[in-house]
Amino acid sequence: MKVDSHQHYWRYATQDFPWISDGMPALQKDCVPEDVLPALQASGVDAVVAVQARSCADETDYLLALAQKHPQIVGIVGWTDLCSTHVRETLDRYATQPLLKGFRHILQDEPQLPSLMRSPQFSFGVTALQKHGLVYDVLVFDRQISSVVDFCARHDDHWLVLDHAGKPCIRDWTTKSEVPVRWLAGMRAMASMPHVVCKLSGLVTEADWAAGNGLMPQDAKIMLECFDSALELFGPNRIIYGSDWPVCQLAAPYEVVHGLAQRWASSRLTEAEQNAFWSGNAVRCYDLKIPNAS
Repeated sequence: MKVDSHQHYWRYATQDFPWISDGMPALQKDCVPEDVLPALQASGVDAVVAVQARSCADETDYLLALAQKHPQIVGIVGWTDLCSTHVRETLDRYATQPLLKGFRHILQDEPQLPSLMRSPQFSFGVTALQKHGLVYDVLVFDRQISSVVDFCARHDDHWLVLDHAGKPCIRDWTTKSEVPVRWLAGMRAMASMPHVVCKLSGLVTEADWAAGNGLMPQDAKIMLECFDSALELFGPNRIIYGSDWPVCQLAAPYEVVHGLAQRWASSRLTEAEQNAFWSGNAVRCYDLKIPNAS
């Protein structure tokens, strides 16, 4: 069984996606479950976790409505204003939704990230969602990991998921020696916390995709080295597969992203560890219920 723990869906509207620039025409359109379903089937992926892409009040309900229509969507990581004075009431309302598994805020775009990490309001919101048994997905660039370590250490009542393996800057990996050193230090700090899980997802767009050359062999090599480091640091029971579709298409189609993970897993992991990577760890972390799972 395979679970893709990181996909996005949207009906495109410019004002809702400030992070989608004019240099990303592949994303300036509707991206819905029907579009990726053939690739999922061809790759043998049985189920999906849909993750927020918009920071607006409608996002969680939009994804939940999609999940009602598409049985392959078995979990939702939504969005809500975790600094709101009404966050407790919002979480109480969503507690009745069995497909809602967690929330995410796009920390990577926060201009004052250290201040947010010290905010009592934000801390209250994450504490409240953990009390509801909900996961919080942590989205930061590798240069920002040091700003979230203490925050993650304080919030250990439930799982935290580090998206995209901390977004190592692959485009600068071989030209700036501080990049791999910085990323490894951040990953080591995150892995030291047993409640943190690492998604091996989204690395293809940390390469120089804007050059239009697709995923270059040297970039794929660096990605596999990053996967190796994540395995060494987090162990086989705290790593999970994700594609980051459709964002991954900026650099590579779904088949390439899945194929790279497949090549790595089959050469590095035992059969039991592969089962954990492809589905078991995600099922445990997000408390997923997979239809027809044996």
